[in-house]
Amino acid sequence: MLSELRNRLQAGKRTPPSAPTPQAAAAAAENVMAWESATVESLYETRSQLNPIDAEWREKIYQQLLKVMDLSLLDSLEPADATWQIREICQRLLDEHAAPVSAAGRQQIIKQITDEVLGLGPLEPLLADATVSDILVNGHASVYVERHGKLQRTDVRFRDDQHLLNIIDRIVSSLGRRIDESSPLVDARLKDGSRVNAIIPPLAIDGPSMSIRRFAVDLLNAESLVQMGTLTPAIALVLKAIVRGRMNVLVSGGTGTGKTTMLNVLSSFIPHNERIVTIEDSAELQLQQPHVVRLETRPPNIEGRGEVNQRELVRNSLRMRPDRIVIGEVRGAEALDMLAAMNTGHDGSITTIHANTPRDALSRIENMVSMSGATFPIKALRQQIASAIDVVIQLERQEDGKRRLVSVQEINGMEGEIITMTEIFTFERRGIGEHGEVLGDYRPTGMVPAFRDVLAKRGIELPLELFRPDWMEALQP
Repeated sequence: MLSELRNRLQAGKRTPPSAPTPQAAAAAAENVMAWESATVESLYETRSQLNPIDAEWREKIYQQLLKVMDLSLLDSLEPADATWQIREICQRLLDEHAAPVSAAGRQQIIKQITDEVLGLGPLEPLLADATVSDILVNGHASVYVERHGKLQRTDVRFRDDQHLLNIIDRIVSSLGRRIDESSPLVDARLKDGSRVNAIIPPLAIDGPSMSIRRFAVDLLNAESLVQMGTLTPAIALVLKAIVRGRMNVLVSGGTGTGKTTMLNVLSSFIPHNERIVTIEDSAELQLQQPHVVRLETRPPNIEGRGEVNQRELVRNSLRMRPDRIVIGEVRGAEALDMLAAMNTGHDGSITTIHANTPRDALSRIENMVSMSGATFPIKALRQQIASAIDVVIQLERQEDGKRRLVSVQEINGMEGEIITMTEIFTFERRGIGEHGEVLGDYRPTGMVPAFRDVLAKRGIELPLELFRPDWMEALQP
């Protein structure tokens, strides 16, 4: 039997001596689809319930599979065909050895072996779970996930550190990267766009560590954010007018506050007849406009050469005749070129920054400009910032796990050496509910933004009622 399977795989086809009929092949394809569509919950629960005998047979069948198949052949097959091959061989091996395993146990053994060969092993059920936004691996025996803004420990585990290292190496090697003692940390991206950061010993003392920031499959829009309580219809209307009116916007917030999601939503307001150039460290933006040019940085190769950073991409984008420049996140010397672009006719640019308050966001931009080596008098630099950025949107992930827009502020100009700002909308907290939820209301401050007149001249009218504190009907979700 083993020699027969080996010969079939080396031939690269699933043909005689036991070729399925067209009807059998169609039935097998349907079975694969049904098998793959099994609920994540059941797979997740069964994984933790795999008894020692089943786990022992899983290892035996996996080792036998490695002996009879050439893994390089899988690269030439479609994913469904590769899954079909592995399932068929595993089933035959289990039958040949008369493994004392139940039908449910066999299904789970085959599932785990398929994940091991074609996917990310024990992490596959978590990647298939739409409620998981982050996967955090702290060594082979400790895996956490974030669901709805809350961290939860799972019972998922790897066999040992070497097993985890093999999975990490599979991710980075597919991108032409490497991770070893000479290069013990790496940023990468999965096929679906999810961001991956991995770090191994000697930098990671307790064993290999990996974090995966899931890529959002379902596109969120302003209505979705209103339903989730991130903002109100009135704020969404103002944000749409700001983007349509070509205001320069800075989205500020801490890690995991939803900056990229907000950037996607704001970008959706850009008219479809404009040329957009996006610049990112890791491509995550999902713009739906027809005229989009996506640029992504490139890390150095094994020899330490070939790096292309965001500053070079920002400079190059200015030569690409963009109507809008969208920067995924400004984090270094490219801040100077971003300010120059915003001040030289590239209105309507949007970017994000890591900061806890709008004022801190402006201070961080000052620090980033200094990283470029430019020596501006502090007043001149702040004048550049005040002239370039029109609106700062502050996001926050609060104690209940919800991500909320907590402030919209307009930059007015300079008073002496201080940048003046006016808060237009705010989230007023009222305390914590009995179930741990944050209680509060979105309210306008009563200040009418100066950009309202600018937008009016561009044909975009914002009713004064939007900014009245007593006009609550349009402000509450």
